[in-house]
Amino acid sequence: MGSVPQQMRLIVGLGNPDREYEGTRHNAGFMLIDKLLAKMPKGFEQIHTCQSYVWQGNYAGNRMLLQKPLTYMNLSGNAVAPLMRSEEIQPGEVLIVHDDMDIPLGHIRIRKGGGPGGHNGIKSLIEQIGTEAFWRVRIGVGHPEEGRSGVIDYVLSPFTEAEKAVFDRTLTGAVDAIILMLRRGPQQAMNEYNSRTWCEEEEPETINQKIK
Repeated sequence: MGSVPQQMRLIVGLGNPDREYEGTRHNAGFMLIDKLLAKMPKGFEQIHTCQSYVWQGNYAGNRMLLQKPLTYMNLSGNAVAPLMRSEEIQPGEVLIVHDDMDIPLGHIRIRKGGGPGGHNGIKSLIEQIGTEAFWRVRIGVGHPEEGRSGVIDYVLSPFTEAEKAVFDRTLTGAVDAIILMLRRGPQQAMNEYNSRTWCEEEEPETINQKIK
């Protein structure tokens, strides 16, 4: 018999809390949590704890927490680490969802561990948790054409209309990937979704074939 995959108990979407940051690339994690909550069973309760909005409920027979830190991106660990301690959650039971400029728009990558890659939210998490051994869903937002000098303005800017259509499809795919992780484990989700792309809208017949 194969080993039972470790259950995800905490899913964290990274972002910035103020209204001015809504819809920006750096808030991909927040937007993912919103979409994921819409797919969760009714009865998830919202609370305000550990400098965060937290939703608690049950999915697939397990208690689960969804979290949006309100600390701003570069202090995300100050919200996540206390929640992990209070709930006795291990790093391998945590899934962090965040934007990633090194991944093209229309793609996601699921992985466990690795360095921050220039992402201040992940850097804060590693510092506060004390390990890189948590799961991640990295949502591609592409890279500014002008190079590193325009990084801050780029991640804090909204998507263009054309980009938003791709990003919305990608978020839907990321939600499906997370649900597969919860039900069948991370490896199957990686196998199915790390090679997918949502750059082009699928033809209706392609969608129908998948439904069958």
